[in-house]
Amino acid sequence: MRLLLFIGLLVLALWGAVVGINNLLSVDDLARCSGPSLVDPKCAQADAIVAISGGDTSARVAEAIKLYNQGWAKKLVFSGAALDSSGPSNAEVMRKQALDVGVPPSDIITEGDSLNTADNAFRTSVLVGGVKRIIVVTSPYHQRRAGLEFQHFFGNEVQVVDHPTPYDRQWQNYWWSTTSGWTLAASESVKTLFVMWFGQ
Repeated sequence: MRLLLFIGLLVLALWGAVVGINNLLSVDDLARCSGPSLVDPKCAQADAIVAISGGDTSARVAEAIKLYNQGWAKKLVFSGAALDSSGPSNAEVMRKQALDVGVPPSDIITEGDSLNTADNAFRTSVLVGGVKRIIVVTSPYHQRRAGLEFQHFFGNEVQVVDHPTPYDRQWQNYWWSTTSGWTLAASESVKTLFVMWFGQ
């Protein structure tokens, strides 16, 4: 009986940890929106959709393009350098992915020098001036931290809208069933809490 009680409490504790981590790391401000709205300010069209490279970059670009095609914004911004500086930047690879599915070149802005999330936010804020509302697209485990970094550098006069990818190779619905999932969860939780408490 005591063993069953112990197992039950352990399962509850683990489930609580999973729910807590999901709530900490991932936030989706567009979850209740069926599309851009002229009457609901929380579902209003943005000035730009920003996708950050890293992790499952292709999934991030695909989600940004989907939002673009749905009319959420008229501009796509791709941000990120490549680990190997001898080749094209991640931003250029992201741009090509968008061009390959028919996004006009004039609707794409690239920033290919940033090396981390804070750098993504800073360099994008310098590059994209005069915006009032942006949608930031990244992986679910990265979304909260990215949104906080972008809000810091864009300032309170700009509304930063969080929207994670629905699928990510590194963070699937059952991330908690793998060692790599828990490792990523622990790492991102520490980084996110640091940004929440101390800023960038």
